[in-house]
Amino acid sequence: MLHVFRRNVALRWTVGCKATSFIVRGYGSTRDIASAYQPSQVERHSTSGVVPQLPAEYGQKLEKSFNLLLPPPNVTGDLHLGHALTCAIQDALVRQARLSGGRATWIPGMDHAGIATQVVVEKRLFKERNLTRHNLGREKFLDEVMRWKVEKEESIRMALKQLGCSMDWNKEYFTMDAHQTVAVKEAFVQLFDKGLIYRDRSLVNWSCTLESAISDVEVENVEIEGPTEISVPGYDRTITFGRMVDIAYKVQGSTEEIVVSTTRPETFLGDVAVAVHPEDGRYSHLRNKTTFLWHPVRKEEIPLIFDSAVDRSFGTGAVKITPAHDRFDFEMARRHHLATVEVIDERGIVQKHFGPFTGLPRYEARETLMDYLTKLSLVRGVRPHTMLLPLCSRSKDVVELLLRPQWFIRCREMAQRAMAAVERDNNKLVIVPKTFEREWFRWLENCHDWCISRQLWWGHRIPAYVIRYEGTKELWIAARCMNEAREKCGTILPNIPPDAISIEQDHDVLDTWFSSALLPFSATGWPGKLSEELYPLQLMETGHDILFFWVARMVMLGQELTGKLPFDKILLHGIICDEFGRKMSKSLGNVIKPEHVIEGISLNKLQAEAEASHRQGILSKHELTKSIAGQRKMFPKGIPECGIDALRFTLCSSNVKNHFIHFNVQEAYTNKLFFNKIWQATRYTLGCTERFGGTAKDAEQTLDLRKDADRLTVMDRWILSRLGNTIQQCREAFENYNFHLATAALKTFFYSNFCDVYLETTKINMKPDGSSNVAALHCAVLKYCLTVGLLQMEPFTPYLAQELLKHLSASSRLADDYASATCWIDPKLEQSIDDMLHICQHIRQSKNEYNPPIVRKHNPIVHIHAKARELAALLQTQQDTIQQLTHCNGIILHANERAFNKVPFAVKCARSHNCIVGIVAESMDAVMCRGNSAGDGSKRMLAKVDAEIEKLLKTISNEGYKKSASEDVQKRHQEKLNRLQQQREEMRKIAS
Repeated sequence: MLHVFRRNVALRWTVGCKATSFIVRGYGSTRDIASAYQPSQVERHSTSGVVPQLPAEYGQKLEKSFNLLLPPPNVTGDLHLGHALTCAIQDALVRQARLSGGRATWIPGMDHAGIATQVVVEKRLFKERNLTRHNLGREKFLDEVMRWKVEKEESIRMALKQLGCSMDWNKEYFTMDAHQTVAVKEAFVQLFDKGLIYRDRSLVNWSCTLESAISDVEVENVEIEGPTEISVPGYDRTITFGRMVDIAYKVQGSTEEIVVSTTRPETFLGDVAVAVHPEDGRYSHLRNKTTFLWHPVRKEEIPLIFDSAVDRSFGTGAVKITPAHDRFDFEMARRHHLATVEVIDERGIVQKHFGPFTGLPRYEARETLMDYLTKLSLVRGVRPHTMLLPLCSRSKDVVELLLRPQWFIRCREMAQRAMAAVERDNNKLVIVPKTFEREWFRWLENCHDWCISRQLWWGHRIPAYVIRYEGTKELWIAARCMNEAREKCGTILPNIPPDAISIEQDHDVLDTWFSSALLPFSATGWPGKLSEELYPLQLMETGHDILFFWVARMVMLGQELTGKLPFDKILLHGIICDEFGRKMSKSLGNVIKPEHVIEGISLNKLQAEAEASHRQGILSKHELTKSIAGQRKMFPKGIPECGIDALRFTLCSSNVKNHFIHFNVQEAYTNKLFFNKIWQATRYTLGCTERFGGTAKDAEQTLDLRKDADRLTVMDRWILSRLGNTIQQCREAFENYNFHLATAALKTFFYSNFCDVYLETTKINMKPDGSSNVAALHCAVLKYCLTVGLLQMEPFTPYLAQELLKHLSASSRLADDYASATCWIDPKLEQSIDDMLHICQHIRQSKNEYNPPIVRKHNPIVHIHAKARELAALLQTQQDTIQQLTHCNGIILHANERAFNKVPFAVKCARSHNCIVGIVAESMDAVMCRGNSAGDGSKRMLAKVDAEIEKLLKTISNEGYKKSASEDVQKRHQEKLNRLQQQREEMRKIAS
């Protein structure tokens, strides 16, 4: 059978370099919608804090609840890209829960961020008014901090709303508001009364600049490779680190000496012993007698001790013991009942009773001590040494370990319960991704008691009171207020007159992480009646870098104070990096702020921001130069405007469960163009609906009835099936927190399926002489697909989705339409259409890849011979679709291969072993005169298939592949190889 199909195309789709435009001849206007997607116009209401919301019907169908709490941003400045990632993920989850008919509650809030906020306000005070907090006094300084807090919290709140975050703002909290203050006091008192909070003099991380203890999370360990100059706050010159100094101790009553090594010579002043391993043969002759060494500064003897914890393979095998400034030494001193000698005070100054070193800053004391020991001929060498230098992330000061009285929480029992919750037998608490379970157990198994006191002014003042009586006696109690403290004092000390007792509240404040650890229950009613609807939360989503400092502590205190786990699941996302995988740093010039992506920014303005940071003391001159160079390299043309939705969609397009997430601005801009594609498809749909609106309304109703599906064309049913599959993929992706799979499925649907294929095929009937009934059905399908597809886009792109849904005049059955979308899935139909679309793609590639150019320039005629009966039958009914999608001037189907081979083709090749294709230009004489033959294109295609087979064979034969690839993957690759080999055989016949 020979069938020829030829027609003129009445509509066309043109794609420009900046936007996609639709030319719809004879259609009515689309006056209510802009001609192109402009994010600034679509999102303009966001500046007023209006958050786009779905219709009220969502969230009303099911009692199932989804409760989430925003990790509170610090009131220290503006939101960064990490905050934007958290918001994009959490808002997508909340919106998807509502879309699925659930009731979702998202609790917002902000953290007072004790150290960070105090530091930034102190810097501003000194920069603007040349004042320190001590100049102002505690009360006035706290007034300054509160003014900062009020100023920043409003800008943070507006930024969160601008990002489209659909939070329950009536539940907003601040970690130092009245209710949180009550919760913090209650938690402290309860834990104290249970014996879980205690006061002890112990080693803590100390920032001499802040004059406060700091937590482990605020310590950055920087690797130093050999002698390195470092700027240290308080010194007008750089300090050299990365050197190991060997110092000799003289053995009393002997000519022997024992050499010890240290990277911190200044702590030599506080040595109380030298330790060696008991089995170290170098010191066996000293093992069974009391041996003392002479301390040349303190002019006293210190003992030589033997302890199996000493690493005898390092250096001389002898280590100096300075328990006041080293954790290892502190524990050893306890075991051997040694005294402690403190060298450095809270300000980093050498304490009294050290002769000429007293009152010197620690690093000046280091140099002076080195000179002193050199004169005594006790320095045995100075050599390069690789080391980790602990820096305070807030002050950039070198962290000291100091012995100070602090408040601690006993964590062992709580940590055991937290581990038990994650164990497989219990599985009460799920961590996603599971790879972090190992870290969870590793950290909690070695969990130290938690130092919760800070020597700051900004924060929750510790509700502990010291009772002083009988001259020198002291007793500490915990109380919610001074009156309660007096009552407890009277109960504890009934025989002492009140006027013989003094009661004073501790001046220290609590670690910020303490108040934050209470949030899942303190923000939902505790210590009053906990809301059963809101607690526990269904999920805690946050960055993996605070798994222990925040998440583990929420679990521990939640179980201890409420008897319940605070949440059922933990989702940990990665750290945002630039496109090259580098952490974002102002000194590298690769910091991208959310507003940079949303609004766009020129290179000049980026550099002006860096210069402003330099003026504020945030960047040094060297860092400024490096930052500007980095900006010039990464953003030579600045950052283009992308919009809020593009930022959110791009952030969720990465696998957020990866350890690091690479952010590329160009991807955000590409997504903006993708949204324009959807925008233009909506304009086309509206234009067609205006043209065929008389029957479109009736046609739309038929989509609710499966029994009337036979009224739809094959391509109508195919796109509905693809829509259903997309919705199903998105639901599964959300269930498994694979947001990147959801965004990929949506891009495939809108780009490849809806715009590039289905919408093109509707143009066949969207013309004056087309079938109005079929056109009306197309309009209904177009609207239905856009409506349901945009509903699924809405969790990622609320502004775009709701703007277009408004123009589409979506029916009141939105929830029903979305819920029932999967009923259209038809795998068999999709497979058949996919086969046809692959043929169309093959024809387009053949036209574009092979000479003569006339094949591309003049709409050619395509000849197809399909060997499979079902495929041939499909092609017979879809000739107009093939012609439309391949931009050909006619389609000729051949029933047998003999007739097909008689045609003088310009290009002839095999799509597969089931189908061969030939292309004839309108002017074949011109083609033949140039000496081209059908075999030329076939040979090139054959070479391409050969290369693909070779590549696949190389993969399959690899030993690593055989071991690691799943059985399913290996099966698919073998099937693909078989198909390619069959195709090669067919093409060899053609080429010969």
